[in-house]
Formats: sequence, C-alpha cells, structure tokens
Amino acid sequence: MVLFVNGTKVTLDCQSLAELVDHYKLNREHVVAEVDGEIVDRSEWEKFILKDGARVELVHFVGGG
Repeated sequence: MVLFVNGTKVTLDCQSLAELVDHYKLNREHVVAEVDGEIVDRSEWEKFILKDGARVELVHFVGGG
C-alpha cells in the first residue's frame, strides 16, 4: 500500500496504524499519530486500518536538555 508518512511517499505492507508505528520502531508511549489531518487516540491504533494513499504524520517526542 502507498502511504505518505511525514511527507514522504512510501510503499509498505502495514495494515493498522499500530503496525506502522512498530515498523518504524517508535516507542508508542512517545508518539502522536495523525492520519489525514485527524489525531488518532493511541487506544485506537490496533484497530485503525490504514487506507491506500493515507497521509500519516508521526511525531516522536524526545527528552533532553
């Protein structure tokens, strides 16, 4: 399936939003996900099925100082 992840066109075999986050090896506790302009609650990621052409923004929070 073709997705646009953080502005980059990618072809991946991920079905759910949770699979996509795992594909990028991101810590779920520190990620906010937006699909087609709508923030998706973390509790919905497992059952949120991605559609071909979806625009996904994954924001990963990093601490530091």
